[in-house]
Amino acid sequence: MKARLNYAAVSPETFTAMRAIQDVVNTSGLEPSLKDLVVLRASQLNNCAFCIDMHTKDARAAGETEERLYMLQAWREVTNYSERERAALAWTEAVTLLHEGHVPDDVYDEVRTQFSEEELVKLTLVIATINMWNRFAISFRMEAGHYKPAHA
Repeated sequence: MKARLNYAAVSPETFTAMRAIQDVVNTSGLEPSLKDLVVLRASQLNNCAFCIDMHTKDARAAGETEERLYMLQAWREVTNYSERERAALAWTEAVTLLHEGHVPDDVYDEVRTQFSEEELVKLTLVIATINMWNRFAISFRMEAGHYKPAHA
């Protein structure tokens, strides 16, 4: 698929604003491995090839296991994710797939057992931010397969 345009070059102020939000996510204090799983799962749900490529490589470079990366799409069916990760993944799916009926109370109740109010706000920002990046990457057809992790 051919890329449509380079949105960062066309509108640097937009990209700067997006990076500022990403900086807040990066310094949220949430576990990096948890954020890696969340952004990868949201990217899978959105079918964002560019972001799946990026976040799989980033997670692997940060030490995530191949098994957990392979099983992420079926996380409910396996036992190799912690209760906190499972709650975050359920929250990620609900927040990302709002068109399927909003965020159910049972998902909220579960995530609240694992995250403080402040952590939940930060987790929701992680999810909202990756959804923003996914929408830009998909809309402008950013090409997947060439990403190199900075800390590889």
